Amino acid sequence: MGLADLPRAAVVAIGVLIALTIAGLAVYWPDGSTDAKLSDSLRPPIFTAEVVGIKLEECQIPQDQKCRRVEVRLDEGPDAGETSSFPTGDTPAEPDFALGDKVRLAGTGPEAAAQGLDPYAFADYERRAPMLWLVIGFSLVVVLFGRLRGFLSLVGLGASIAVITFFLIPAILDGRAPLPVAIVAALAVMLLTLSLAHGVGPKSVAAALGTSASLLLTAALALAFTNLANITGFSSEEAVLLQGAVDRISLQGLVLAGMVIGALGVLDDVTVSQASAVLALRRADPALDFRRLYRAAIDVGRDHVAATVNTLVLAYVGASLPVLLIFSVGDTPFGDAVNREAVSEQIIGTLVGSIGLIAAVPFTTAVAAWLATRMDRIPAEPHAHAH
Repeated sequence: MGLADLPRAAVVAIGVLIALTIAGLAVYWPDGSTDAKLSDSLRPPIFTAEVVGIKLEECQIPQDQKCRRVEVRLDEGPDAGETSSFPTGDTPAEPDFALGDKVRLAGTGPEAAAQGLDPYAFADYERRAPMLWLVIGFSLVVVLFGRLRGFLSLVGLGASIAVITFFLIPAILDGRAPLPVAIVAALAVMLLTLSLAHGVGPKSVAAALGTSASLLLTAALALAFTNLANITGFSSEEAVLLQGAVDRISLQGLVLAGMVIGALGVLDDVTVSQASAVLALRRADPALDFRRLYRAAIDVGRDHVAATVNTLVLAYVGASLPVLLIFSVGDTPFGDAVNREAVSEQIIGTLVGSIGLIAAVPFTTAVAAWLATRMDRIPAEPHAHAH
């Protein structure tokens, strides 16, 4: 079943949504007018290496006894195949190294070598190989379980990453307002993923319209309450670093964009499930009118929202857990802790996202029930969305 089988009003509504999304992409598409780059001192060359030896070394602070000199063999760069070393253990935060560890080293430059300093410094562990294997495993599980639908969902995931990589991030770096850019990107991601994973039909149309309305509500609430709470966006070191590299970026706008993008994934899940529930109920009992169908589906939506809101809250708590621990260690009173921007930003994001999530249920249910009661036949759903 395609768009031609849907009521004309639904086709017009989804057509307007697609047209507005395409227009938004055209208006905000990045043109590369801003060449935003960190200075060379903030982005030294990075090379991979392997730990081949660890030796005890005298600490700069006499009472410390855990200092080591880590010997590495470089895998790339001008010194590939040669060995070098760097110190570790001077601070409690230094990681422990073992033979065979893959690490990434930052070149310190000729000036450091002229001063007798080490030519390379530890930058981070090399994590790309295990992450690649995890991605492969994840993809296999999705395809084996979901089959064609699972494969299409992976294609949709790739499309989402492409929108973020080639539109959202470059447009913000070009100085475009982050909030409208995020809304356009979210709508584009939603339309792509829904059509790829669920096809073009009443379920996708209802989910798309319900998600769009909820996204706009979430964006409006986020804008209102970040202004009322005076959220500046300067609560993280990354924000300060970004402001130094690209002075035209609105950090408050980045906070708002993050709230919109963060809410999208949960909204898609809720709206697709709710549309599926409505269509399944109508398919099981074609005699249900709009009122009875809406009431029956809302009961399903209440259960889903209760579980999903908890998921959303825990996700935000997990993101701010280190900050909460710092406040706990410092014996900061609860009222003072929640007033700090690093925490209040997460609280506002959680609450506006949850309100948008709750609103998505009646929005989507109403649209899906209206569609279902105006269609002669509800198409079978071979791969129902389940939880």
